[in-house]
Order: sequence, then structure tokens, then C-alpha cells
Amino acid sequence: MTTDMENKPIPVVAVFDVGKTNKKLLLFDQNYQVVWERSARFMETVDEDGDPCENLESLRLSIFDALHEVLRKHEFDIRAINFASYGASLVYVDVDGKPLTPLYNYLKEFPFAIQQQLYNTYGGETVFALETASPPLGSLNSGLQLLRLKRERPDLFRHIAHAMHLPQYLSFLVSGQLCADLTSIGCHTALWDFNKNNYHQWVEDEGLVNVFPKIFPGDTAFESTFLGKSYLVGVGLHDSSAALIPYLLFFQEPFVLISTGTWCISLNPFNETRLTMSELQQDCLFYLSYLGKPVKASRLFAGYEHEIQSKRIADFYQVTTAKFRLMEIDWGIIACLEAEDHTTELKSFEKIDLKRYDNYEIAYHSLLFHLVKAQVAATKLVLQGTAVSRIFVDGGFSKNPIYMSLMAREFLDIEVFAATMPQATALGAALLMHQHWNTSTIPANLLELKLFTSHNIS
Repeated sequence: MTTDMENKPIPVVAVFDVGKTNKKLLLFDQNYQVVWERSARFMETVDEDGDPCENLESLRLSIFDALHEVLRKHEFDIRAINFASYGASLVYVDVDGKPLTPLYNYLKEFPFAIQQQLYNTYGGETVFALETASPPLGSLNSGLQLLRLKRERPDLFRHIAHAMHLPQYLSFLVSGQLCADLTSIGCHTALWDFNKNNYHQWVEDEGLVNVFPKIFPGDTAFESTFLGKSYLVGVGLHDSSAALIPYLLFFQEPFVLISTGTWCISLNPFNETRLTMSELQQDCLFYLSYLGKPVKASRLFAGYEHEIQSKRIADFYQVTTAKFRLMEIDWGIIACLEAEDHTTELKSFEKIDLKRYDNYEIAYHSLLFHLVKAQVAATKLVLQGTAVSRIFVDGGFSKNPIYMSLMAREFLDIEVFAATMPQATALGAALLMHQHWNTSTIPANLLELKLFTSHNIS
């Protein structure tokens, strides 16, 4: 015999977590446990130049297909929806809200002349980069993508009614509300003047301000309906900034989060010291948090380098990379490696002839030894000037005992934790909707921490 309570649908918040590779829809219950998940991958398409890019139409259809699917599930009651997605990607729509161009890849080659003219007009590359906290990154500076359209395709540009970063476009699809968000604007877009805390003068001068919708706070919720069902829709968030949200909610003492994946990003929300040119040249910049506060960040392509070099080691010693996954640290090997020449260059290991090492264990320790040296140099860029007491490492490297033990040894005066927070990006987007739908208290056990010391005693 079933009770009414057993038949009652579970209240949930739905989050679309749209990465470059995986597109996920997750449902979180009132305790922020994932109760349902769907994942999809799409084939890339090409833009008018033949360059690879996201299939925007497939993504749009997938959003609606997924919503249709979960709304048919009577065991769930969707109360709110939010979005987290990669940055540096703009969607240009006409007056009817229809995209006018492909979703250009942020790695697409950018015309040097357009970039240089902009820099020359506004004080030179150094001044411009410091004011916008945006190293010269071509298409990765998403604001420049819009400038390029204005310069190269003026007829098309005239038809652009609105330009939205990808997270806000996804929100717009569901809510029908045009909006902009500071986490998307504030990630190396070259749009924001961090000194004036507003759009940079060039955005005004080029007439782009009116193309961008009104900026809404990151915890805004719009009322919307879909298939006769009412719910609240968030504005969407830049994924790296979303992953920081749970930590900001749980910890008040100064900390640094190292979010590890393909890119390893060190985020210090307690460091508002101005960027120096030296820091910019070392891939250090500012993000904006959902509260609109600067977050000093440094980036390292360490996850990618680890993947490439792990495969090189595995191929050389004729083993699988699975051999490396649970390997514990051997401090004797580390002591031997200490005597070798080493630098803080990310790619220093790739120059080493693997014949130097007797076995794959030594080679893999050496790879991690070199990667951590580079990571420490990158993280120290955001540590300066703040009394940080904890470093949290989440993502892939947090599960690597060698990496974590070496990091703990490098930061003897700071507690170094491996942080396990399943679906941190999606969870951050979900938590920002909390006040709008959830009457329960946010659970304190969403984050699992493991303290590392220099000898891996936890």
C-alpha cells in the first residue's frame, strides 16, 4: 500500500551544465543531492570559414528535449532552472531572438590588425590589458569577437539586436528574458573596466553598450512557463565562477581554490590587488564573482599537459595510463628527482628523454614533480598580498595522491585539502537559486575534505 507521501513528486532544481565536450542536465533535490542526470555529446559543425564550432541548433534542441523529458517524469517537481556554461562565446540574435551567426569557437584565429588598432586607440596593449584584466588572447577576448563582426561584416552587424554570452542565451531560450551577467562579462572578455567597475570606454565608443542586455545580479530568478508549468529561471553563470560559489558560501576565512581539469585555474576571491604587467604576462587575470567582486585568477594548461605526457610515458614503457591513477607517492624517488635540474616551466617535462628513467613509476613521479612546480608558480601569483590559510584542490588532480602530497610540501604554512564536491559547477548554479524555491537549510556536508601534509598523512 502506497501513501500520499510516497506518490508526492520530489521538489528539484534543474541545472544545465554545458561544457565544451559534455552537456549535462542534473536535478538536485532540496538537500542538493543529484537525483537524476542526463548527459549528451554533439558533433561539432563548422562556421563560414570552415573552422570548427559548437552546433548551436543541436544545443538549443537538446535543451528543450531534456526539459520535455523531465517534465514528463511525475516523480519530480521542477521548481527552478539555472545554467552554467563555458565562457568567451557570444550568441548574436535578431529582433526575433534568432541567432544570426554560428557560435564561433573561442580558439578561432583573430585578425591582428583589428586587435592592434583597438589597443593603439586606448593607450596601448599594456594599458588596455591592465584596465580590462584581459591578456591579449584574440577570440578568447569575447568582446573582440563582436568588434570583428562590426568591422568585417557591417551588413550583418546592423541586424544584431542583442549579444549574449552563452550562459545567458541558454537562460533566454527558457525564460524569454534578455539579460547579461557579471561572471560572463568579467572573464577576460576585454569588455569590463576593472578600475571604473563598468563597461570599458571602447564598448561605449563603438556603440556596443546597447547591444548587450541589462546586467542582472547572479542570483536573479525570472518567472516563466513551459508546457503549462510555471517555474523560476536563473540568469546563467560562467562555469569557473559557478564552481567557486559553494566555497564562498561555506568558508569566510581567506582561501584559494585550484579548480583542476584541462585548465587548472587558481582562484583567490580575497585578492583585489591590482594586476601588474608581469602577472598578466604569466596568464594571471581577474574574474568577476556573481557578487560583482574581482577574483584574482591564474591559469595553467596542466591537465592537458598531464594527459599528453602520461600517454607518452605509457607508450614508452608499454603500460596503460590506468597504472598511474592510484599510484602512491614514493618520497625516495622524489629525493632523487630533487637533485636534477628543474624549472617552473609547464612544458619542461616534455623535453626530457624517458630513457633517463629506469621504470614508469620514476617517469610518472617526474612528470608530477615538474607539473607541481609549474602549478606552485602559477598559484603563488594569486596568493601575494593575502593571508590565505587554506588551499582547496578540486577536480581531477584532487584524486592524485602524488600531486596532492607534493602540493602540501610546497605550501607548508597553508593547509592543503583535496576537495570532493560532486558536480561543483552545477551545484554552484543550483545553490544560487536556493532562496527562490528551497525552504530547507543548505546542508553543511556537501563538501568532503581530505587534508594532505608533506608526507600524505591525513
